Amino acid sequence: LSYFSSVILTLQRFPSHSTMNISKSGYRVFSANSTTACTELAKKITERLGVDLGKSVVYQESNRETRVDVKESVRGQDIFIIQTIPRDVNTAIMELLVMAYALKTNCAKNIIGVIPYFPYSKQCKMRKRGSIVCKLLASMLAKAGMLLYGLTHIITMDLHQKEIQGFFSFPVDNLRASPFLLQYIQEEIPDYRNAIIVAKSPSAAKRAQSYAERLRLGLAVMHGEAQCSESDMADGRHSPPPMSSGRTTSGHPGLELPLMMAKEKPPITVVGDVGGRIAIIVDDIIDDVEDFVAAAEILKERGAYKIYIMATHGLLSAEAPRLIEESAIDEVVVTNTVPHEVQKLQCPKIKTVDVSMILAEAIRRIHNGESMAYLFRNITVDD
Repeated sequence: LSYFSSVILTLQRFPSHSTMNISKSGYRVFSANSTTACTELAKKITERLGVDLGKSVVYQESNRETRVDVKESVRGQDIFIIQTIPRDVNTAIMELLVMAYALKTNCAKNIIGVIPYFPYSKQCKMRKRGSIVCKLLASMLAKAGMLLYGLTHIITMDLHQKEIQGFFSFPVDNLRASPFLLQYIQEEIPDYRNAIIVAKSPSAAKRAQSYAERLRLGLAVMHGEAQCSESDMADGRHSPPPMSSGRTTSGHPGLELPLMMAKEKPPITVVGDVGGRIAIIVDDIIDDVEDFVAAAEILKERGAYKIYIMATHGLLSAEAPRLIEESAIDEVVVTNTVPHEVQKLQCPKIKTVDVSMILAEAIRRIHNGESMAYLFRNITVDD
């Protein structure tokens, strides 16, 4: 774990690299949303880089069309567009595309999208007769790069599935928030050596195992969640559809497929001893919190005396702040990839870890043509 501490300490020195004059830097950083909540991360990144945030106005017309006005010259420069995803996801996507096109028509050299939380990432598998919307979005951004000569590169963080990178036809740097969350555990959780890392479902076990190994802690896995998991619906297209009573089939007379037994969720169980321990549940996204609240109640029943939730992206939709405040959860720790200041006002249990330094360093390295390998040293696919 000392490696991660050294990475963060090194990143903290990066502002001294970038005290260059803006006109000589050859790159600019813009925010694709003009609201205060969404520009907060962009301002932190530009402060670390030692440059000013690009001057632009992004707003909605009375008929809800998106309009972008660029207020300064970007000719011949590398442009980084930071787009944090607020509640209106679809508008945020259009803001990014419209701004990329506006900047390119103003003769920007290269346009790189910085999208810390990539939207629609949960819709990355086929479910029944649905669609892989994440692939659609990746194709839209790729077409913007090829046809409009717009986006040519994306920086993001902790994709819901690492395979999403394969949806793109241009480079994608998938940064990790784990060094910052691990540092928070070490520095902010008293007696963390008495903690145990918990995966709230078997699908989250690899991530939890990675945290447990780096912190030299035990691992527990919860099984039997009440809701349908993603794996149950990964490819449930049920074809051909069931026939009505009046219809007959003309299938092959000798073809008899084995009948699959329906799945039944067992009662929720915890594999691992959490009695007298601090339980730390790790995941990549926390949105609807009912599953986390239910997991916290089970862990309390099994003897855990404190419960922390650690996640990269804190979407915290709907009634999430109220449910967290009323639950057995002691603290929810998320990064600032998604604006959630309103939720923090509603629930003081929500804490924020700043990841602007690694995003700023990624921007600096890409502009200078330096290797990104340093940001991924000792990072595994499970982080």
